[in-house]
Amino acid sequence: MAAEEFKLKPNVDDTRLTRPVVGIDHNGCSVNLDVVEERPLTLFLNGQEIVTNMTIGDYPEYLAVGYLLNQHMLRPDDEITEIDYDDELETVIVRTARETNYEDKLKKKTRTSGCAQGTVFGDLMEHFEEIELPQDVKLKSSWIYALSKKINMAPSLYLKAGAIHGCVLCEEDRPLIYMEDVGRHNAVDKIAGYMFMEKLSPENKIFYTTGRLTSEMVIKTVKMGIPVLISRSGFTAWGGELARQVGLTLIGRAKGKRFVVLSGEQRIEFDANPDDVSDEARKHGRKAEE
Repeated sequence: MAAEEFKLKPNVDDTRLTRPVVGIDHNGCSVNLDVVEERPLTLFLNGQEIVTNMTIGDYPEYLAVGYLLNQHMLRPDDEITEIDYDDELETVIVRTARETNYEDKLKKKTRTSGCAQGTVFGDLMEHFEEIELPQDVKLKSSWIYALSKKINMAPSLYLKAGAIHGCVLCEEDRPLIYMEDVGRHNAVDKIAGYMFMEKLSPENKIFYTTGRLTSEMVIKTVKMGIPVLISRSGFTAWGGELARQVGLTLIGRAKGKRFVVLSGEQRIEFDANPDDVSDEARKHGRKAEE
């Protein structure tokens, strides 16, 4: 049975996620527009405060769990006993059966090229080269075109207000989980949290993002165990090198009928004729670095 498309996605009608404002346009005329909200969310692991992220505020539980997983503070076999979210205090507490103490780990931080508070801990690369991605997974070029079209035309906060990144967990030509946030790392973490809490296998999945294919994006995708990473945007050199080290299929500049593969091309079956694929409609277009 095929998985449901867009089982989770941003709620463009949620008034908490955007705010109407009044500005002045280039003609000096008053203009009404929606802008994305940005609010703090402080994450706790058991009794320890970990970090405060700026986020749009949806799916805080998934964001917290995914962040802790991607920072190695939660282990894949950890048992989460409770998650408490307090909207007024803007906090989420993740409690585990295992005792944790990350005081020393919190002292080691590295600034990354991610947006806003794009900070990861110094041992982000720990065990990276030991990860083995499934090699028997196939990716049809027709799926790449179908995913780009479906995701690009889906209702989104980007189309409503801009200034936001999107990440989508996919299977074959079907978008499953669509998350947006002010920082692409937040959107990634929400998907990681969802996969952990819903016990969703990564082996046959595709990760799609609207953002740049940086080292951080590659590392997080690999550590989630997902073998394919696709983006509308371009690459960084280190992102490409890391993808080749572990055999991640890395595809960038996927717009309309075009895409570029930097790594893992052996997984791709070129079953579609690009001449039969239409270019993107301008109204659904995104900037290269969104």
